[in-house]
Parts: sequence; structure tokens; C-alpha cells
Amino acid sequence: MKLPRPISVDEMISIVGGGIRVVGDVQRKIEGINEIHAVEPGDVTFVDHPKYYDSVLKGNATFVFIDKEPDETYGKTLLVCEDPYTPYIALVRHFRQFEPQNVSIHPSAIIGEGTVIQPGVFIGPEVRIGKNCIIHANVSIYDHTTIGDHVVIHANSVIGADAFYFKHRTERWDKLDSCGSVVIGDRVEIGALCTIDKGVSSPTTIGEGCKFDNHIQVGHDTTIGKNCLIGCHTSIAGTTVIEDNCLIWAHAAINKGLVVRKGTTVLATSAVDKSTKEGSVLFGVPAIDANTKWRELVSLRLLPAWMQKIEEKLK
Repeated sequence: MKLPRPISVDEMISIVGGGIRVVGDVQRKIEGINEIHAVEPGDVTFVDHPKYYDSVLKGNATFVFIDKEPDETYGKTLLVCEDPYTPYIALVRHFRQFEPQNVSIHPSAIIGEGTVIQPGVFIGPEVRIGKNCIIHANVSIYDHTTIGDHVVIHANSVIGADAFYFKHRTERWDKLDSCGSVVIGDRVEIGALCTIDKGVSSPTTIGEGCKFDNHIQVGHDTTIGKNCLIGCHTSIAGTTVIEDNCLIWAHAAINKGLVVRKGTTVLATSAVDKSTKEGSVLFGVPAIDANTKWRELVSLRLLPAWMQKIEEKLK
């Protein structure tokens, strides 16, 4: 998330509270807030586990909330504190506060010419909807969502709910508040009762020309390319990339952080647990090459007869 204006390190500390020791260049300005996988130069992020120190310190972030001063800073401005998560969340909440709403369509929403909004639709702040769209009854479109032209969203879908993202504490789970968004391209159709979560700090993106059946879940920070067709009851975990022209049939499940490469077909009831090759046709749990899987199933069906023959020979 980019801030409405750059802020100084001193201003940031006044927002999040004390207990921070600054190591590095204090003259730089903080321009954005982003979680580890989405950081850009000028952003602040956080890291609180040695496993991720190297990837964060060698990454794009300019400012890092961190729980220990490392031997090498890699030119970062470090914000050393006991619990890096807490000031990071304080900063998110300061710049992306929940805004209660007592009208169905927020005054800041922009709705394009020719777009039809059916009864019962909720549209939050800073939403942009393009031209000639149809938003069917009881759809909820959360804050900062952007929707292109000629988009159809069917009844009871939810666009932009918070990311399912929590930090484990000893006695509880702390929510990592979302400050991202959803971006939907032109000529997308989204079925009834679909849910597309906003990114933790960056967009969840649905590419131009995609078509969704009913009851589809898209997790936070996922990017879906152009002209993908996705069947009902499919669940796509967060931070996944699905490239252009993929076919994902009903009841599929795709694990987090994978790349489903261009032209992949995932057959119904499959579960994808690793990145795919371009043009693959996959089936099974876990999903593998479909022809290989069918041969396995045939072999399994023959197994009882083979076992019986073996037992007869051993008598």
C-alpha cells in the first residue's frame, strides 16, 4: 500500500509509539507499507524470525522493523524493536482505518456509465467500477476495489474481504490487518457466492476475460492471468500465481505460493501442491500428469485380481 504522502522516520515513530531504535539513514522518507512478498523501494516491512532475515534484508524494502540488529544491514534503515509486528500493524491501522458506513454506496465510489447496480448491493469507500457492468443483488464490494468495464458479478459474491492472515502467539492468533485491494480486469464474469479476498498490502488481481463459476474462493495477493476459466467450489490459496489461459475445473484446490503456468488444465477434484509446467494437464491428489494418474487408477482396480492369483499360486 502506498501512503497518501511520504512520512519521515520521526513521524512514523510518533504514530506507532516508542521503543524503536533506528539504525541507518534517518533522512529517507517512508512511501509505502508492504508485507514481505510485495515490498518495493521506499516501503517499510517487518521481520521477526531469523529464517526470513536474509530474504527481507536483501529484498526491495527500504525500511525494516526487525527484532535484532543483524551483522549486515544491506543498506536498509532498520527499526529495531522487541516485537516488529506491533508497530507494523499500528502503522497499517493508522493509514487504513475501518470506516463505518450507513449508506449502501459510499459517496467516494465511482461508478461508470451504463453500469447497473441491483438492489441490496454494498459498495465501500474508494471503489472504482467501470462502464457497462452488472452488479447483481446483495453483492458486497469492499473498500479500494477496482473493477474494469463489462464485468458481471452475480448475487451474494463478496469482493475484497480481509486476507486470512494471522500471527501465532502463545495463547492466541493476532490478525495481520489487510491494507491491500482487489483489481478485476475488463470482461470478467464472477458467479454467485464467490469470495475474492483483498491482498494483505497489495492487490489481489483477476485478469481480463476470466470467467468464474459459483462458490469460488480466491485467497489474498493471488494473481490470476487473462482468460482463465475456473469451475465451481474451487479454492485458491493466497499468494498464488495462475498465468493466462488456464482451465481449472470443479472442486479443485491450489496450495499457497505456487505458479500454475500458462495453459495448464487442472481436472475436477484435483489438488495442486507444487508449481506446474506450461500446458500441463493434471489430475489427482496430489495432482500429477493426468495420463499417469489414470494408469495408476487402472492398476489399482486390477490389484485385487492380481493379489488373488498370487494367493492361489502360493497355496
